[in-house]
Amino acid sequence: MKKIILAIGTGLGAGYIPFFPGTVGTLWGVVIYLLLQAITDNLMWYTAITLCILIIGVWTSGKCEVILKDKDHRSIVIDEIGGFLVGMIGISFSPFSLFLGFVFFRLFDITKPFYIYKLQNLPAGWGIVADDLAAGALANIFLRIIFSMFNW
Repeated sequence: MKKIILAIGTGLGAGYIPFFPGTVGTLWGVVIYLLLQAITDNLMWYTAITLCILIIGVWTSGKCEVILKDKDHRSIVIDEIGGFLVGMIGISFSPFSLFLGFVFFRLFDITKPFYIYKLQNLPAGWGIVADDLAAGALANIFLRIIFSMFNW
């Protein structure tokens, strides 16, 4: 069971990559986003699947934290996957929106503006996922502002 939990939590091992594991983990989010776009353009399904990934992420992250004996270990990337998907909820697909969504999500996840960093103090998996959820929400807001300003 530990191997399954670690496989999910680390994005099938992507989190073990020594350089920029969060960015590599976010690329899994991009892959899932593209798969969802190919399967359906239904916002309800996209949101439901994203919510499931976040719920699984909270549980798995908490378990990974215990297994790895480290709070928010850098190899746990399921939170980046879910956070990126939140950033893209309701955003029309284009290569530009995908690129910009990726950049905004990573920027907000790394810098943790507007006291997002305080969400890491939540217990176990909640603390691991909540800051990425907030970074994704901020990315989504910024994408909407930019696209509405330029009528994209």
